[in-house]
Amino acid sequence: MTTYHNLLLTEENGLAIVTLNRPKALNALNAALLNEIGQVIDELAANDSIQAIIITGAGEKSFVAGADITEMKDKNVEEGKVFAEQGQGVFLKIEQCPKPVIAAVNGFALGGGCELAMACDIRIASETARFGQPEVGLGIVPGFGGTQRMPRLIGRGMAKYLIYSADMVKAPEALRIGLVQKVVAPEVLLDEAKAIAIKIMSKSPIAVRFAKDAINRGMEMDIPNAMQYEAYIFGACFASEDQKDGMTAFVEKAKVTFTGKFPKK
Repeated sequence: MTTYHNLLLTEENGLAIVTLNRPKALNALNAALLNEIGQVIDELAANDSIQAIIITGAGEKSFVAGADITEMKDKNVEEGKVFAEQGQGVFLKIEQCPKPVIAAVNGFALGGGCELAMACDIRIASETARFGQPEVGLGIVPGFGGTQRMPRLIGRGMAKYLIYSADMVKAPEALRIGLVQKVVAPEVLLDEAKAIAIKIMSKSPIAVRFAKDAINRGMEMDIPNAMQYEAYIFGACFASEDQKDGMTAFVEKAKVTFTGKFPKK
């Protein structure tokens, strides 16, 4: 297993917990931390024993307070573009990871932190969480996917309002506009994220993986093509042991334990 310097990785019965660990810098994203996030997602995606992933931040104040401005402020045009591409590439790995990824957002999720949360499949927020894209107040735009994922998640008008104004929203407002799926007390945030992960892990891992792929790809297509792709994915499920076991157990009113396997040829 890789040794990480800017994050902590733990595993609990197939559930990986990634804790971004730069609390003195409010877990700000510098190049080193971005590299390690990319590495850990690659590692977990390739690990067959891992079924789900939670990403959270060390300390009570911050999930991720944004990109590291001290590292960013003196970049030129080309260096700025390369930094944006680095962040985009890492967050795309999260979005495309075959395992479900849950963001457990404690405290500030600003700039790159909000963008990181939006790259995850599900966002659970502490009551103390705060979300925002403050970049225009710094003379830049969101560069790690914020201008693209936010409109897809909360609608074009609300996304423009938050990005243009650089306003920060509290957890209840983030829930109202659909930026997060659940708000809980700070002391139970990780437990709630784990409970959701465990519930997902009890389902067919093949079906969950296929569903994530169908949603992600379908969002980039028109409805007729997206439906066609959904039908293809639906049919592919019937090649798995999970489909046979799940439907047989349903008919027989029995409990099912999914294997996440396809029959050997």
